[in-house]
Amino acid sequence: MIRILSLNSAAALALATAMMAAPATAQDAQDMTPIQNADGSITTSQDIVVLGSIGYRNRSEDQAEPVLSYDSEFFQRFEPLTAGDALKRVPSVTFLSDVIESDGARLRGLPPGYTQILINGEKVPGSNADRSFFLDRIPAELIDRVEIVRSSSARRTGDAVAGTLNIKLRDGYELDGGYLRAGGLYYDDKELEPSVGGVFGGALGPGRFLIGGNFQGRHNPKKKYSLRYNESPENDPNYATDPDVFENREDQTDTRDGKDYSFNATYDIKGDTTDFSVNGFYVHTDRTETERSLEYNHPTNINGPVRATPPGNLTVDNANVATINQDNYSVNGKLAHRWSAGETSLKIGYAWFDEDRFETEYEVEFDRALPRFTGDQTLTGITDKEFSVRLEHEIALGADTKLLFGGLWQDKDRDTSITAAPRDRYNLTAANRQGYDQFTRNPTEFARTFGAFAPGPGGLNTIEEKRLDGFVLVEGDMPGIKWEAGVRYETTDLTIDDFTVPAALRRTTNDYAKLLPSASVKIDVGPRGRVIASVARTSRRPEFNFLSPAELEAELGDNDLIGNPLLDPETAWGFDLGYEQRLGRAGIAGVNIFYRKVNDLIELTNIGGPGSEGAGTFNYQPQNVGDGKVWGVEFDLSTDFGFVGLPDTGVFGNISWLDSKIIDEFGKRRFNGQSEYVYNFGVIQDIPSVGAAFGATYRKQGGAFDRTVGEEIFTTYGADLEIFVEKRFGKSFTIRAVGANLLNGAKREAFNKFTTIGDQKSRGPGEFDEYELESEKAGPVFQLMARYAF
Repeated sequence: MIRILSLNSAAALALATAMMAAPATAQDAQDMTPIQNADGSITTSQDIVVLGSIGYRNRSEDQAEPVLSYDSEFFQRFEPLTAGDALKRVPSVTFLSDVIESDGARLRGLPPGYTQILINGEKVPGSNADRSFFLDRIPAELIDRVEIVRSSSARRTGDAVAGTLNIKLRDGYELDGGYLRAGGLYYDDKELEPSVGGVFGGALGPGRFLIGGNFQGRHNPKKKYSLRYNESPENDPNYATDPDVFENREDQTDTRDGKDYSFNATYDIKGDTTDFSVNGFYVHTDRTETERSLEYNHPTNINGPVRATPPGNLTVDNANVATINQDNYSVNGKLAHRWSAGETSLKIGYAWFDEDRFETEYEVEFDRALPRFTGDQTLTGITDKEFSVRLEHEIALGADTKLLFGGLWQDKDRDTSITAAPRDRYNLTAANRQGYDQFTRNPTEFARTFGAFAPGPGGLNTIEEKRLDGFVLVEGDMPGIKWEAGVRYETTDLTIDDFTVPAALRRTTNDYAKLLPSASVKIDVGPRGRVIASVARTSRRPEFNFLSPAELEAELGDNDLIGNPLLDPETAWGFDLGYEQRLGRAGIAGVNIFYRKVNDLIELTNIGGPGSEGAGTFNYQPQNVGDGKVWGVEFDLSTDFGFVGLPDTGVFGNISWLDSKIIDEFGKRRFNGQSEYVYNFGVIQDIPSVGAAFGATYRKQGGAFDRTVGEEIFTTYGADLEIFVEKRFGKSFTIRAVGANLLNGAKREAFNKFTTIGDQKSRGPGEFDEYELESEKAGPVFQLMARYAF
């Protein structure tokens, strides 16, 4: 459905803004920049194409923070297409996406805006309303490794309440030679999509370079089925068989087709005293989302339009199509110099993205004396630009201690334009009803010429953020113990211009500052174990769509929503405490407990009434009025079976138990969308004697609950099973067959809908506006991929 202020489709645009960004600090240069092999050599393309061993979770040795590190070898054999696909296999990452999609990562089950996403150690500005972005637009082929940073550090921006996902990309110091990847994906609806990519890296002059390109065809066909009732099982246990309670059934097909084109390049020079790097990334996306919904007045029948003779069952035919074009790029440069007073680094970056979205929704209602056509058209344009400068310095305080300090200046400009044409609504003739076949015809055929587009409330605005941060950090590395402690001070000046409100409200300014201390320590316990502890204060900035002062009538059931440009960020104090144990030659097991206390939680608050719909309705506004708690236990295991004589058999698994608590005006609940648990486990069997391997991975995510004003959603997911078979030919060629979503992944949702606050609180007979059961399914996806190294 078309909704003004819906910015979800823009999430993919943030991909390029920091895709090849240089490290944030001098220490990050050590921790997050390309690292040669221990013997000084650089990984060859043959090493990447023909894997010589099973990949396991790494034990991070460079940082005091709690970090879980996974090289590309850990994911590659299952041929993930995107970073989101890869992250399904790591601990505590959940998704509330549609089936066979992995877009908005929810670390520890919290909404995506609570997770900080880094690319090469740099924060990625989000294009989604909650400042997150969709990971399914990052090609997995670019990934060198993924790091889960469970706590925060003064060296980075503090937007990491749930933690940080750092995606490290390949560059010239991690690849010598080139390789090609080509293949196809076969979907349940008999659609075939290509996937082609190539990367080449080597020496050039005094430095090294890497260039890469990728073309990916995307396709996601889903079928949805909904049953709607005017009463819920809370009041009528027999609702499913009561004809007076049944309202309608909806059969829907939802297909998302797209093409992604990406190009990246890096050039790095490492000198005796001076290092230089420049890098860039460009991505273009064409995407079409097509939904076709048919509503019937019978739970099973699919007869044609409702009419007197003969009786029919089709009440509504709806066609919703969105075409999306995205272009984005980033360019970053860094200069670092080591001198007698330490190491100084300067980084300058510029990022830009743009999205144009055209959405149409055409509907014909047949349950009327005369059929009625309704048409809506919406244009959405979002542009986000960022310019940033970092200056940082590192100095040794002794043989085992370093001092790091520096600053960040950033100017962010975000322009949003959401306009709609006047709604076109008119009655059709009785002849339009007769002979209408919903399986061969479409409401689009009744569309007429629309009028001029104009913005709705909050649909035309600009947001400018100027931030100036400073930090200081001390870290030590001594025998058996590694530690760091620091503080970051973040300041922000915010200007919001909304061109849809009265002139007196058009411009609003706000400023805020946060002090964010942090500390971490790793202590060795025996020759193979260690304890990891951390404490930090973090923050989460307000969502963009809450900052406009516009009033949206009947946005929350029959209640109105009024924006609040004076919102402050949420803040959280938290700790992590874990233990890791090495197993065998390459294995590792770990357990971790975490806790977060979130203050100044942004919640929708009743500020009085009546609303625009009259008595019994209210006005709501987001305000910093709430508090919340988050806690959980995480366990992961990654090892081979060498201790029982099976060194070529590898297993991995992880499980996380997640919980939280918020008190809103309706009572106690979790953070919206937080799953109760998530686990996955898998096995890989390598057969070196014949150059082959096979394996499987199984994943299950627990149920989740969302509650907002006017609506409550219970969500459950089915399990996911993937299997691969691999054959290697010599040292340069590998072919893999992968089957994904082999259990026909399903997502089921139950919706409680209300028109007034009183109804939602009392929940008595006749007070449910609607109770809906929706199920969504997608079939298996089969993939055949070949890799050739040269």
